[in-house]
Amino acid sequence: MPRIVGSSVRVVDTGKMTIDELAGNVATKDDRISIALSKANSPTSEPWLTLHYDEWMCVLKGRMVLLHSDGQKLEVVAGQTVLVESGERFRPTFPDGDCEYVPVCIPAFRPDRCIREEENGSDVSTKLQELHGGRSSAVPMEVEETKPEVLYHMCQRQLWEAAKASGEAYFPPTFEADGFTHGTAVPSRLIATANHFYQDVVGDWVCLQ
Repeated sequence: MPRIVGSSVRVVDTGKMTIDELAGNVATKDDRISIALSKANSPTSEPWLTLHYDEWMCVLKGRMVLLHSDGQKLEVVAGQTVLVESGERFRPTFPDGDCEYVPVCIPAFRPDRCIREEENGSDVSTKLQELHGGRSSAVPMEVEETKPEVLYHMCQRQLWEAAKASGEAYFPPTFEADGFTHGTAVPSRLIATANHFYQDVVGDWVCLQ
């Protein structure tokens, strides 16, 4: 016999974007699958994400542009469905706003299965942790009481050598989307970042100081 198993719960509301979970760990207390209705009301974007589940995004209205860690972009328009497989690093952007889509995740979304490259304590991360019993969704970032004197940045050797040969300034592939260059005062953290996000990138890396 069919039965009602839950009801929608608003899990994200940034003012520019809302996500209402229709099924999943919050709405139906089910870890097998999550389904939501997401709306970008104004031009906005999410941080870089790495999923530990498969996610299908079915665009109902407008368009989204997905940025990939390999530097490519993919436009998805109303009526199309895109699959982001587990382990991929990408960034959803909504350049026009006025976009609606249905994300379907198997297994269900949980903050510890979706690595968000943002500072701990953001409003979105804090609410997701509360709704999911304290599971963290953000990559911990360095917090310094004083400004560090030296910063370190990991870079693909071929990109660094090309920049030196051309005599032009080096910018990482993610600079245009992020608007800044990632760096840390703790060089050992680069190893953890590389192992988590860049195992699929072929070639040598260098550490810039």
